[in-house]
Amino acid sequence: MAFKIYTKTGDKGETSLIGGTRVPKHHVRIEAYGTVDELNSYIGLIRDLITEKHNHYKLLVEVQDRLFTMGSILAADPEKNKMTLPELHASDVEVLEKAIDEMDKNLPEMKNFILPGGHATISHTHIARCICRRAERAVLHLNENAPVNELAFKYLNRLSDYLFTLSRQLSLDYKTIEIPWISKK
Repeated sequence: MAFKIYTKTGDKGETSLIGGTRVPKHHVRIEAYGTVDELNSYIGLIRDLITEKHNHYKLLVEVQDRLFTMGSILAADPEKNKMTLPELHASDVEVLEKAIDEMDKNLPEMKNFILPGGHATISHTHIARCICRRAERAVLHLNENAPVNELAFKYLNRLSDYLFTLSRQLSLDYKTIEIPWISKK
């Protein structure tokens, strides 16, 4: 028998966590892993826009893998889950830090905030950064109610830094001009 994508079990506003616990679809845990899923989809868009030739393509695939790992951890009921789930590692954060440091070597010094934009791919990267910050807030909110491995919010924090730096790297790659934000007085 073929697997069906619809189960009809969520038609009344509830869903199941890994482990079987039923929760409302607006539950803080669902919001957290749903936002991580949204981020993962947006990272896929950026990956598609930069193509396989760009040196960050493989890292974006790895980021998507780590986000799926995070999503599975967040989707599990910590008390009832009996499945062995993949894990996040400190080395996942270090990979992002190394990529940021490598890009920073070639980027012009920042003296002001930068207005997002300059090219569609750069704009999408900034949108992903904003979604990443929202995901981080959602995971931190979940952590107030149910402990979450701190590597999750650490990874999201560093990922938003990576996405910002990647947007600057793309500005350099695409030879666009970064527009500094200079407030009106």
